[in-house]
Amino acid sequence: MSSAAEQEAVQDPEREAVQDPGAVAAVRAEIVEVQRTEYAEAVRAAAPAPAVWPGAPMPLGARFRVGPDGVAGTNFALWAGGAEAVELCLFDERGVETRCPLTELTHEIWHGFVPGVRPGQRYGYRVHGRWDPWTGARWNAAKLLLDPYARAVDGTFGLPPEVYGHVRDWPDQHVADTVRDDRDSAPYVPKGVVVHDDDDWVEDRRPKTPWADSVIYELHVRGFTKRHPDIPPELRGTYAGLAHPAAIEHLTRLGVTAVELLPVHQFAHEDHLLRRGLHNHWGYNSIGYFAPHADYSASGTAGQQVGEFKRMVRALHDAGIEVILDVVYNHTAEAGELGPMLSLRGIDNRGYYRLEGDPRRYADYTGCGNTLHVVQPQVLRLITDSLRYWVTEMGVDGFRFDLAAALARSMHDVDMLSPFLAVIAQDPVLRRVKLIAEPWDVGNGGYQVGAFPPLWTEWNDRYRDAVRDFWRGALPDVRDLGYRLTGSSDLYAWGGRRPYASVNFVTAHDGFTLRDLVSYEHKHNEENGEGNRDGTNDNRAWNCGVEGESDDPEINRLRRRQLRNLLTTLLLSTGVPMLVAGDEMGRTQGGNNNAYCQDNETGWVDWSLLDQPQWRELTALTARVLTLRRTHPVLRRRAFFSGRAQAPDGLRDLAWFARDGREMTEGDWYAPAATLGLYLSGRDIPGRDARGEPVTDDSFLAVLHAGAEPTSFVLPGAPWGGAYELVLDTSREEQAEPPGTLLDGGTELTVPARSVLLLRVVE
Repeated sequence: MSSAAEQEAVQDPEREAVQDPGAVAAVRAEIVEVQRTEYAEAVRAAAPAPAVWPGAPMPLGARFRVGPDGVAGTNFALWAGGAEAVELCLFDERGVETRCPLTELTHEIWHGFVPGVRPGQRYGYRVHGRWDPWTGARWNAAKLLLDPYARAVDGTFGLPPEVYGHVRDWPDQHVADTVRDDRDSAPYVPKGVVVHDDDDWVEDRRPKTPWADSVIYELHVRGFTKRHPDIPPELRGTYAGLAHPAAIEHLTRLGVTAVELLPVHQFAHEDHLLRRGLHNHWGYNSIGYFAPHADYSASGTAGQQVGEFKRMVRALHDAGIEVILDVVYNHTAEAGELGPMLSLRGIDNRGYYRLEGDPRRYADYTGCGNTLHVVQPQVLRLITDSLRYWVTEMGVDGFRFDLAAALARSMHDVDMLSPFLAVIAQDPVLRRVKLIAEPWDVGNGGYQVGAFPPLWTEWNDRYRDAVRDFWRGALPDVRDLGYRLTGSSDLYAWGGRRPYASVNFVTAHDGFTLRDLVSYEHKHNEENGEGNRDGTNDNRAWNCGVEGESDDPEINRLRRRQLRNLLTTLLLSTGVPMLVAGDEMGRTQGGNNNAYCQDNETGWVDWSLLDQPQWRELTALTARVLTLRRTHPVLRRRAFFSGRAQAPDGLRDLAWFARDGREMTEGDWYAPAATLGLYLSGRDIPGRDARGEPVTDDSFLAVLHAGAEPTSFVLPGAPWGGAYELVLDTSREEQAEPPGTLLDGGTELTVPARSVLLLRVVE
């Protein structure tokens, strides 16, 4: 009878392979001998290396400059802490490779200056070291690696077997990651490009919009411009397309102050998508943190994408619009142990990634296979160098950090005193830009809404859920809604944080569009090819009685009213509103709530919707409410409400009213309710203007009614208001002009079913 250990090894071939790596190596040798021969021949055939002068270890990356004796060339510097040797690989126009050993090593940085190398030169690295996946060492010099600091990338990442450091199609996938693949990947991977940074932004004028005045518009560079009829065809889907006057005119007409761009860092497509004939559309699969994604360039990919991106930023700045980047520093496109070898994995796997107790495996707090080890100094430096580059050299105004909780983890737990947050807080460049956290990840303890420190704002998903639930009639009471409408003081009124710490949203790129939110209750993601298993099931949606598109005029009128209710609620709430591109014109994804791989009409904004009167009216309403917000400081407060008078002769800055015109009691907050009255006093706004004068404004009463039938609401009398003017009524399809109706305090008003009324106090 065999021993217990022998039985366990037989039952677990992966463990057997770990116990006897020699057996695996013997089998591998038979299969990859031809690969070794081809690699050796490629090395012998390589062109003679040019002279490499010592150069400097700083800055990292490839920097064109004038070297010793006035000789122009490029300095190359790569951090590769545990490597045994590094080769710089230069490629000519025919793709012929020249390898240049970097022999200088300073503080774990391999560096050298190559005379004569100018902007436009394509390059990569081969990094030599041990292949020992059992200890986390995965060096493989057969794989050409992208410089993490490359400023531009030429080419597209496909994922043939040659770009994997291991034998991807090894019969036993349990141990496939331990079998090294020695085929040359250079013909199959994009190359970095030397770029000359000579733009000092002297003529650029950053809008510097205060947080309290900000309105964010989340858009996808390609998806926003791809179908725009007034953008020239050759510019659609590009940075130049977004810079076109037709695109900018829509943004300025709406009144947004910032665009938040879905990822524009160079990214790669996942293998499972490529096998299904799909592509990663959203771009949350970064591999180059300094390079604008090449496929969004209309002018070329040999460095021209850098200038095109800068011109886009300038055009938006000239229109008074800030540029915020959605950035993905929590993981890379190299995925888990069975993923490709594109850059960091081959440079120093253990230095860049969080590994498990079994160092063959990757800690995965992101759901994407790996997590960058931000506690490591070189990783923290990579991220902060990238952030500073996009601010100082590319002109952007802020960042939204995807799965930011993963960046705030120290060794394992989320830590608000983590190195990443500490470095950001003291950095003289980064602490001055807009910083937005997606305050969660997929690991234990990863949900951190309300926990990020001052300087940070956060995506507030509790706002999203409360507003959706109210308008679909699913809130048990209005307590949570009250907090969300007034800046979420229960989450953010600590440590000097302000109401604009809350980025309020009803929809985002991830999930239903606004129109789909009122047209579908269930996801319809079949086109993604994952059996409709992907995407959330927690949609908090109401289809108004019919799943999907309907020919029923009454259903469609109700849906458009619900759209007006959701948009108006969002734009009147205290905090920073975020709209999603196309929601203001009724964009639909056909019920797909995870369109990350739909680089097609599903994922693109349909501008033809503006040819239809009902959707033009929705766009006009959005612009009108944003004008109200911009005009009235009481709608964009810089401090939380206190519920008290700010001046001896003033009213309380905030009051809540029930349907009968009386102020709500404690019991009212716990009772089921479909109607809520919110009074905002313009006489009691804390703070002063730039000249030190008190800030005053009109006072407003907002009535939100989610009930299916009309209801009565008694307007508060003295001292709250002698008379009221009806400014906005979402039950009306057209909102071109204010209704202008005057009503006395104490009047019993009929509130239409499912509507928002906004009234201005006139006396």
